[in-house]
Amino acid sequence: MPKGKESKVLAQNRKASHDYFILETIEAGMQLYGTEIKSVRKAKINLKDGYISIRNGEAWLKNVHISPFEQGNIFNHDPLRDRKLLLHKKQIIKLNQEIQQSGLTVVPLKVYIKDGFAKVLIGLAKGKKNYDKRQSLRDKAQKRDIDREMKQF
Repeated sequence: MPKGKESKVLAQNRKASHDYFILETIEAGMQLYGTEIKSVRKAKINLKDGYISIRNGEAWLKNVHISPFEQGNIFNHDPLRDRKLLLHKKQIIKLNQEIQQSGLTVVPLKVYIKDGFAKVLIGLAKGKKNYDKRQSLRDKAQKRDIDREMKQF
């Protein structure tokens, strides 16, 4: 792979896979201001409580914290501002229909740099119940035990 074509994961929402069943993923661009991209490239971003809402035919990334750039000046951004996602109109319409009809939610899964641009991987998700979460933890523990036993041979 050429050097400019690499994609480096800068932030990951591990809580999303614990709280939701991820049904589908979509890659979207983010509309960022000057010092925001510098903070994102330094991995100063937190996706933990983030979600995506659809307003006036546009997708917005909400409640995602991008720390102000340390070497910034008076033009630094608000860390929790809403950021517009760059998606095709068909994708936005499809997401909006899924949210309205099925009661699903859209959450950010990871942020990475691809071809020099910041991208966010968003997932169409269905919430897990408490017993689903316990089952997921049990399955993870069993898989870890099996892998540990297989490693000994």
